[in-house]
Amino acid sequence: MLKLDKIPFGIALGALAPVLGLVIYYYLKSPSISFGEFTEYFFKTKALLTAVGSLCLISNIVLFTLFINSKRDKTAIGIFIMTLMYGLMILYAKFFM
Repeated sequence: MLKLDKIPFGIALGALAPVLGLVIYYYLKSPSISFGEFTEYFFKTKALLTAVGSLCLISNIVLFTLFINSKRDKTAIGIFIMTLMYGLMILYAKFFM
C-alpha cells in the first residue's frame, strides 16, 4: 500500500471507493440493463438510494479502518470527510429530490 499520508489523497480515495462500490453492485445485481438506466433508477427510487448508498459507503469504512490502523491519520481524515459528504448527499437526494 502507498505510504502517502495527505488529506487530498484521502479525499480522492474517499470519493472513488463508493463509486466503485456502486459499479460492483450494478454488475452483481443488474447487468441486464445499461449502467445509465441503472443510475437513473437508482436516483429515482428512494429505498434503493438509501440501501445501496449505505452499502457503497461501507467501502469507505473499510478504507478508513485500514488507514487508521496503519497510523496514516491525515489520509483517514480525508476519507472521513468524503464519507460525510456522500452521506449528506444521499440524505439530501432522499428527502429533497
